[in-house]
Amino acid sequence: MDENKTSYEKVVIAGLHLAGSSTTLFEEDMQEMAMLCSTAGAQIAATFVQKKESIAASTYLGEGKLHEIRAFMQENEVKTLIIDAQLSPGQMRNIEKITKSKVLDRSQLILDIFALHAKTVEAKVQVELAQMKNIYPRLTHAWAHFSEGFGSGGIGMRGPGEKQLEVDRRLVQKKIADLKERLKKIEKNRVVQRKSRSAMFKASLVGYTNVGKSSLLNALCGSDVLVEDKLFATLDTATRRVYIQGAGNAVISDTVGFLRKLPHDLVASFRSTLSVAAESDLLIVVLDASSAWIDQQLETVNSVLEELGAGDVEKFYLFNKADLVDDPFVRKQLRLSFPDSLFVSSFSADDMRGVKELLSEVIIRQQQKRKAESIIKEKTKGYQHDRRHVA
Repeated sequence: MDENKTSYEKVVIAGLHLAGSSTTLFEEDMQEMAMLCSTAGAQIAATFVQKKESIAASTYLGEGKLHEIRAFMQENEVKTLIIDAQLSPGQMRNIEKITKSKVLDRSQLILDIFALHAKTVEAKVQVELAQMKNIYPRLTHAWAHFSEGFGSGGIGMRGPGEKQLEVDRRLVQKKIADLKERLKKIEKNRVVQRKSRSAMFKASLVGYTNVGKSSLLNALCGSDVLVEDKLFATLDTATRRVYIQGAGNAVISDTVGFLRKLPHDLVASFRSTLSVAAESDLLIVVLDASSAWIDQQLETVNSVLEELGAGDVEKFYLFNKADLVDDPFVRKQLRLSFPDSLFVSSFSADDMRGVKELLSEVIIRQQQKRKAESIIKEKTKGYQHDRRHVA
């Protein structure tokens, strides 16, 4: 056997398309699921879609569809089912019972990818915190599996299982508290580092995952941040200094990408990392000009920015990968919809000069505004001082 040959885990993915919901959004979600699976190192054996009026409370998908999936998985020796939803512990347990397989939901898949790509101490702590928060409500489900092998309670099983469950809960709660404390210490160090460059103009690249933010940072700053055609290739905020002609030094940060239906615990855990966006003077919202889902992705980005308290920060829209848009009609429509945006390729030196020129204009304008506000403030202080003196 070739030892260098990559081993992929075979999986089946499944989604529920509710009647009346957007077909476009559903298709985007399923396409993202396929990309997430690929990023996690999985090989998709089949995709199952069920159309229903409502969610099955106990099993999410209908039992008939789950039996169909089970038959396929047994016939094709697939042991893992991934469902495009955030499942409750009870739903997960019931699906596992019917399909006789390992079941993951969207949140667990994303957490697995984040764990795979976490390189720095901070990223690892953030991912572990999100995992612990995800595990906690599922502890009862885990112990239910254990007790099933011995019947429901009964002689010898009336107390220890419940006691062990409480012990496990306390251990997880303590772990969560410890991880939060570690993040606080890391954040204190980050605040000190930011203060050292507080006088510089700060811009942040924000946007959906895999739109090319890292490529843009490298092109603008001459840096070497990891670039891969994968979701969440980089998790850590990379900050680089760049000289802007006519405006002086600035720092540009590349933040972790956003995703629709991103687990809330993950956003909460990465809040300290993403806080750089709220502290920026300018947000460069990066969009993939070649994507068919621009409107949905932009809605997600704006929603996350609001959640982070960065909704009021000045922003401009930068359409990357413009070189991949061959249809002139699509180009025209995008320019009409976003008239004040830049359409660039991170591989074009001319385009990057255009971005720096725009940055220069924004920096100078903001500097002039702050200077004017400072003068007004000083005059107001002087006026108030004179009035007190007269009185």
